[in-house]
Amino acid sequence: MKSIVFSQHALDQLGDRGTLEEEVKQAIQEGEEIPAKKGRKAFRKNFPFGSQWKGKHYEVKQVMPIIVEEAEERVVITVYVFYFGS
Repeated sequence: MKSIVFSQHALDQLGDRGTLEEEVKQAIQEGEEIPAKKGRKAFRKNFPFGSQWKGKHYEVKQVMPIIVEEAEERVVITVYVFYFGS
């Protein structure tokens, strides 16, 4: 399996969007693959959340990293996080 590396932009987005490196890696390894713009790939995976995010309660957190597939590694270029089930 290819290694997963994070761009600085992706690392900066983790805290701002409420996710962890491990959740991003899980989304890539276990999540649903979907096509993204410019030949990139996206993966999405739902995680039980049951907590507050920005003042609202949500039951589910969906983590969706966008990656560029390189010969030896998968480079995470950004990460989106969606919250559901208030």
